[in-house]
Amino acid sequence: MDVEVLLDDAQRVAAAVLHETADGLAEGRSGVRGVYLWGPVGRGKTWLMDGFQRSAPGPKRRVHFHDFFRKLHADAHDLGSIDLAIDAALGDVRLLCFDEFHLHDVGDAMLVARLLTALFARGITLVATSNYPPDGLLPNPLFHHLFAPTITVLERNLTVVRVAGPVDYRTVTTSETGFSLGRFAGAAEIEGPDLRERVTLPVGTRTVTASAVRDRTVWFDFSALCDTPTAPADYLDLSARFPCWVISGVPRLREVGAETVRRFANVVDVLYDRETPLTVVADALWEDLFAGLEGTLDVDRLVSRLSTLQR
Repeated sequence: MDVEVLLDDAQRVAAAVLHETADGLAEGRSGVRGVYLWGPVGRGKTWLMDGFQRSAPGPKRRVHFHDFFRKLHADAHDLGSIDLAIDAALGDVRLLCFDEFHLHDVGDAMLVARLLTALFARGITLVATSNYPPDGLLPNPLFHHLFAPTITVLERNLTVVRVAGPVDYRTVTTSETGFSLGRFAGAAEIEGPDLRERVTLPVGTRTVTASAVRDRTVWFDFSALCDTPTAPADYLDLSARFPCWVISGVPRLREVGAETVRRFANVVDVLYDRETPLTVVADALWEDLFAGLEGTLDVDRLVSRLSTLQR
């Protein structure tokens, strides 16, 4: 990685640690110490990891949290065993890069514990990015203690680096590719679909109602998508089928429940990672959409990613 292109001192520190890891992998050593990059949104963690991953030698894999766990659950069902699914997920890699490492579900946390046990036993190097420090994973006080031994394992096997430069670069740079080809619009700016355009879409063993499907674009009403028990696996399935999305009727998020906000954040995570253009049609002004949500889990990441949309 060329440190001359780095933007701040925090990124330079992280790049130096990743360089040491790359050197160890290039020398062919087993069990090279990995790296856990964490910090606020938009500070370049994924950018750093992706640059490292592209240049790192040997069998390697780069995965996103939501996509990885959808595949792990599916393989466990097909193969009849979580252990066999983990074996299939790891394969012959020497390096696993894990983007957006965050845990709010105790079931996923227990899967992560088993995955990490197998991964480190094989001498695989892990590089992960997160908005949370290791001891901030699975923050729910009812369950956090169950994951504490795995946090110790993470800290023992990875160099923890905080990437917390002064700028959220998503808010000061512009892009005209992928997710950012979408836009943020007020309800009066875009005429929504007619009720007769509603269509029921199969998703796994369930269905979800879309406001319309127009060629390559799927329209969803916020309530139909996020007020119902949909999940990241559903968004991954739908994003593979529809390369452009519109979500209309987005309310002031303080007026809906925490689970609804989290589903919306998960939708945005999936579409952002898949580089799927999203148009958000809101019932509120941009500056009022997120007011009153300070301290809500994952809202900072949601705001940062939506800020890349054209307005």
